[in-house]
Amino acid sequence: MSAGNSPRESLEMESFHTRFSAWTPFSNKSLNRQCSELNFCIFLFRVIQDWFSERMQVARVDFSTVLPRFISLYIFSFLNPKDLCAAAQVSWPWKFLTEQDCLWMPKCIKFGWFLPYTPTDNEYGAWKHHYIACVSSLDWLTPREAAAVYGTLNEPKTEEEELQERQREKCLRKIVWEKIALRKKELFKVRPPWVSGTHCSRLFRSKCQPRLSQTVRDRVRLHETLEKQLVLSSLESLPKRSNISGCHSYPLSSKKNWRGVYKNDSSSSNALQPHFILISSRIPAYEMVANSVRAGIISVVYEHSGLNLETLLYLIEKALDGQMAQSVGIFSDGDSREINLLQGYKIGIKNLLMPEVRDFWEKLGSYVAPEEEGGHVDLFVPLGASEAGIEVLSQLSQLTGTLFTAPTGIATGSYQHVLSDWLGRQWETAPPSIYFSESKLQTWSSFTDFLEDTLKLVRKQLSPLFKELQKNISGRMIGQFVFDTMSVANILNNQEIVQALADGLIELSKENSDNPLEFLSYFLLKKCSKKSKHFERNVILTKSDPKATHNLLTKERDVIEDNPQDTKPSLSKNDPNFELLVKLERKLQLDSAEKRTRVIRELLKSERKYVQMLEIVRDVYVRPLRAALSSNRAILSAANIQIMFSDILQILCLNRQFLDDLRDRLQEWGPAHCVGEIFIKFGSQLNTYTNFFNNYPVVLKTIEKCREMIPAFRAFLKRHDKTIVTKMLSLPELLLYPSRRFEEYLHLLYALRLHTPAEHIDRGNLTIAIDQIKNYKGYIDQMKRNINMKDHLLDIQRLIWGCPTLSEANRYLIRIQDVAQLHCCDEDISFYLRLYEHTCDLSLFLFNDALLVSSRGTSHTPFERTSKSTYQFIASVALHRLIIEDIPDSKFIKNAFILQGPKHEWICATEVEDDKFLWLSVLQNAIKSSMEK
Repeated sequence: MSAGNSPRESLEMESFHTRFSAWTPFSNKSLNRQCSELNFCIFLFRVIQDWFSERMQVARVDFSTVLPRFISLYIFSFLNPKDLCAAAQVSWPWKFLTEQDCLWMPKCIKFGWFLPYTPTDNEYGAWKHHYIACVSSLDWLTPREAAAVYGTLNEPKTEEEELQERQREKCLRKIVWEKIALRKKELFKVRPPWVSGTHCSRLFRSKCQPRLSQTVRDRVRLHETLEKQLVLSSLESLPKRSNISGCHSYPLSSKKNWRGVYKNDSSSSNALQPHFILISSRIPAYEMVANSVRAGIISVVYEHSGLNLETLLYLIEKALDGQMAQSVGIFSDGDSREINLLQGYKIGIKNLLMPEVRDFWEKLGSYVAPEEEGGHVDLFVPLGASEAGIEVLSQLSQLTGTLFTAPTGIATGSYQHVLSDWLGRQWETAPPSIYFSESKLQTWSSFTDFLEDTLKLVRKQLSPLFKELQKNISGRMIGQFVFDTMSVANILNNQEIVQALADGLIELSKENSDNPLEFLSYFLLKKCSKKSKHFERNVILTKSDPKATHNLLTKERDVIEDNPQDTKPSLSKNDPNFELLVKLERKLQLDSAEKRTRVIRELLKSERKYVQMLEIVRDVYVRPLRAALSSNRAILSAANIQIMFSDILQILCLNRQFLDDLRDRLQEWGPAHCVGEIFIKFGSQLNTYTNFFNNYPVVLKTIEKCREMIPAFRAFLKRHDKTIVTKMLSLPELLLYPSRRFEEYLHLLYALRLHTPAEHIDRGNLTIAIDQIKNYKGYIDQMKRNINMKDHLLDIQRLIWGCPTLSEANRYLIRIQDVAQLHCCDEDISFYLRLYEHTCDLSLFLFNDALLVSSRGTSHTPFERTSKSTYQFIASVALHRLIIEDIPDSKFIKNAFILQGPKHEWICATEVEDDKFLWLSVLQNAIKSSMEK
C-alpha cells in the first residue's frame, strides 16, 4: 500500500486483514478458488503478498537448490563426519549430497580404511557405510574403564607423600644431570669430525650434537655419496653378536684359535659327543625328514631364505651349547656340483674360497671331533658323483682338516641317492643310519613330490597353531602327524604290490590265458626274482677310497668344472704315495668301463621311462580328443587341442629320436664308443623345449578354462586323470616331466664324465654337452624363479591392506620379522635412563631392495580359538637409504634397535635376543648387497 492512500482505505484494509487472519485453511482455499474462477483482479493478490512479506519475512534460502552441485559439495567438505550425519537429516537434497563418496572417501583414507572392493556406478553411499563400519569396530574405553586399565593419573596424595615425591624427583634429577655432564665430557674427548660420517649411533648423541639425519637430509640436502657413507657407517657401528644386546648375551669362543676351541680338552670322550644334523626347509617335505631323526641326535631345521652364513653358524653353536660333535650332517638342497645351502649361497668350486664361505667351513670344522677320533662331516648332496663335487669335498677336507663325505650315487627322479654308498672309509654304520630311521627315510625318498603336495595344505592349516614353536619342533610334530594319519610306512610296499598286480593284469589281457590265476602267479614270481637286480641298477654307485681319490684328483687331474683341462700324470717315483696312486689308477681303469656302461644303461632306462610318460599324454588325451573332433562329437575345438598339446607332441618326437639313437648305440656298446655327439645333436634341437616352456602358462590356463566352461571336457578329465594307465597322475602333473628331465640329464652327464678317462675321445664331447644342458637348465630355473617370485609378491600384496605394487624385476622376499614399535617418552635425558612405551605392533617385510613396514593386528573368528593376523601398509624404504642404530639393553628396554629412513623413524624391539641378532645380521647383509649393485 502506498503512503498516499486515504484513511478510509487504510481502515478498510485493516479490517480485511483482521478478518483474513481469522480464516481457517479451508476458508483460504475456498477464497483462492473463487478468485481464480471469477478472474479476480491482480490488485488483491498484490495486497496479500505484501502483507505476508511484512508479517512473515523469508529468513533463509536452501543454497543446495540455488548453487551448482560442485559448490554445494565443496561447502559440505568442510564438515566433520558427525556434522555430515546431522546434515543428512535436514532434507532429502541434503541427504543425497552429504552421502556422496567424494566427501567420505578422503575421511576413510586419512585413517587407512580402504574399501575392499570397487563400488559400481549406481552404488550409493558405499564409503559412508564403510566409515561407519570401521568406527563401530574400534575399541572405545570409558573413563572408568581407562582408569582400570591404565591407572588413575590424578590420585589425591597427602602432604607428606607429595613432599617425599618432590625429594625423590630432586635426587633423581641431580643424578641425571651429573651423568649427562659426565657423558658430555667423554663425548667431547672422542668427538668425531663434523659431518664426517664416522659414527651415527644414537648412543653418542647429546643435546649439543645435532642429529645428522634430519639436519643433513632435510635442511642441507646432503649429497648421495655422503648419505651412502652414513648408511655404511651405521652398519659398521652395529655391535657384533658377542655384544649384540649390550651385555654380551651371546658368549662365543675366542677367535684366536678356532681349531683349538674344543680340541684341547683331552678328557672328552667319544661316547659323550653327540651327532648333529642340520635340515634345510628347502628340502621337499622336510617335516618328514625331521620326524625321521633318531632319538639322541641333535637336529636343527633352518629356513633356507632369510638367513646368512653367520646366522646359520650361530644356530649351530647354540644347538651344540659348547659340546664337541662326533659328526655333523647337512641335509640341504643341491646337485652333484654344488651345495644350495642358503638363498644366495650356492657353494661350489668358484666361491668356496671366498672369505665369508671359507670362514664358515673353518668354524664348522672346529666343532667336529678330529678325524683320528672318528669325526666327520656328512653332506647329503650327491657330490661324490661328479668331478666338481669330489673337488669340493677335497678342498673342504684340506681347508678344515676334517673328513667330508657325500653319497656317490645318482637316482633319477628321486632322492634315493642318500641311501647309496658314500665316499669315504668303510663305515660300520652308514651315515644315513647314524642320523635317521632308515625305513622312514626310505619312504620319504620315494614319495617326496607327493608328500610335498600334501604337506603344503597341512602347513597352511597347522601353521597358526604352531607359530610360537621352534622350526624343528613344529616340523617334527607335523611330520609325525602325517606319518600317523596316512600310514606312510606301508605306502611303499602297497605301491609295489599294486604296481606288480597292475603289470600282471596288463600282461594277462594280452595273453588271453585259459588259466589266469596260474599265469598271474607265475608272472609275480618272475617279477619278484628280478626285484633285487632291478633295485641295484636303480642307483649308480662309485666306490673309492677318500684319501687316495682326493690325492689322485689333486695331483693327477687338474679339474675345473666349467673349463676342464686334462693333464698327464706328473708324479715322481720318489713320491711316497706313488705306488698307492699307481695301484688306484689301475683299479680305476679296470672299473671305469663297467661303471661307464652302468651309467649309459641308467640313461637309456630313464629315457625310455620319460618317453613312456610323454606317450601317455598322446595316447590317453590327444588321440581320444582328436577322434571325438573328427566324429562330430567334439569335446574340444581344434584350436584348444593345438594350444594344449602341439608342443608336447613335438617334444615326444624329438625324444623318441634321441631314444632310438641311444638304443642303437648301446646295442653295439664298447669301451671305445661315444655318446657325446648324440647329446650334442640333441642339444642343438632344444628350441622345441623353448616353445613348450614359453607357452606352458598359457597351456595350464587353457586347461583350467576349458575344465570350467566345457562340461564334456570336465567329464573327460574325470574319467582319465589319476588312473592306472596314467600312473595315478593328472594331465597337469604329466606336463611337469619335461622341466624335471634336464636335471636328470645333467646328473647323468656328470657321472658319465667322471668315469670317462682323460684320454678318451668322448670326454671333449661330453664337456660340450654338459655346457649345453647346463645353460638350458639355468634358463628353466630362471623361469621357475620368476614365476614363483611373482606369485609370492602378489600373495604378500593381497595380504597387506593399502600395499603398493610389489611386482618388480629381480625382487624377492628375504625375511619377515614381527616387532613392537616403541616411543621414547623423553629424549633429553641420558640414553640409559630413557623410558619407552609400546605403541603398536609392526611387521617388517625385508626384500632384496626395500624394507616394507606395516602395522599388525589380530582378528578372532567367533567360536574358534585360532586368530588371524591383519596387516596395514605404513611405508617402504629403499635399503640403500636405511640407517640402522642399535639400542643397548638397559633397565627399561631390551632387544631394541632403530630403523631410520629419509622421512620416518621407527624404534623397534623383538621379543627374544635371538630374533634381534638374526634380523640385524640379515638386514645388514641385504643393505650391503643392495649398495654393491
